[in-house]
Amino acid sequence: MLVSDFDYSLPPERIAQQPLADREAARMLVVERATGALHDSAFRDLPRWLKPGDLVVVNNTRVIRARLFGRRTHHAGVVEVFLTRQLGSDTWQALVRPGRKVRVGERLLFDEGLEAEVLERGEFGERTLRFHFTGDFLALLDRIGHVPLPPYIQRADEADDAQSYQTVYARTPGSVAAPTAGLHFTATMFERLRVAGVEIAEITLHVGLGTFQPVHVERVEDHHLHAESFHIPAKARSAIQRARRVIAIGTTTVRTLESPGGSETHLFIYPGFQFSIVGGMLTNFHLPRSTLLMLVCAFGGQELILRAYQHAVDHGGYRFFSYGDCMLVL
Repeated sequence: MLVSDFDYSLPPERIAQQPLADREAARMLVVERATGALHDSAFRDLPRWLKPGDLVVVNNTRVIRARLFGRRTHHAGVVEVFLTRQLGSDTWQALVRPGRKVRVGERLLFDEGLEAEVLERGEFGERTLRFHFTGDFLALLDRIGHVPLPPYIQRADEADDAQSYQTVYARTPGSVAAPTAGLHFTATMFERLRVAGVEIAEITLHVGLGTFQPVHVERVEDHHLHAESFHIPAKARSAIQRARRVIAIGTTTVRTLESPGGSETHLFIYPGFQFSIVGGMLTNFHLPRSTLLMLVCAFGGQELILRAYQHAVDHGGYRFFSYGDCMLVL
């Protein structure tokens, strides 16, 4: 299976650069797998597309300020460090730019006395860093770090992004990118779902490179995901067992629910995968050739999902990617 089979053309102006002022104001393209029908709807109408006994499962991870700007010891110029996964109390995997210049053994300097030692070098700018600091590291990140907006949002992070790029139910710090399908939800929407007889459950997957790493191979089967940590509480497991249908909010929730036991997953879902838990999913529109688009195609059918994407590009006026509109696949 070729990565190029998951390509599509998207005008740059369709990439959302700012969030909507009203989280619920997003458009929602409803895709019916059984009939192949496409419906232009709105996220506000989500309750009417669900049924009593359905279970909505959300990822309650919280985004940390994972982007840091510093400098190399004895070198001019800015170094950007994007934390991707915590390995220990002081050790992180990270992407470093400019990657080729930063060598093992170097020390990187940041504000408030924060330093990082480069322990290991990986591919595509990956580094393993050991940080030297006093106090609470996440509190330090909150002061000197930046909201890790994805690169297709072509602006620096702003004060409002600290809330906009966070779900209203974010609880457990650890993600370096938002589970963006959840950005549309409000407390009011959850109440409307409960009134409609829909149950809500929370799981946690900390988003890292396994979710957003670009694909650098030609064959889908040759790509391997980085591991990400997850947790499914006993309360959520019970709700899943009794649910009429499980509606996963976002691809990270899908991968968590479909992963075998344990606390880490590197599950790569692409067409041919057999789903055992998820019966519906809400997801944003994803980048061409991305593992996230492959996952949605696995669930909805490759031909149908790519047709839905083409509809969203040509006819729907949909906004794409993290701050964009969404798709409900049933």
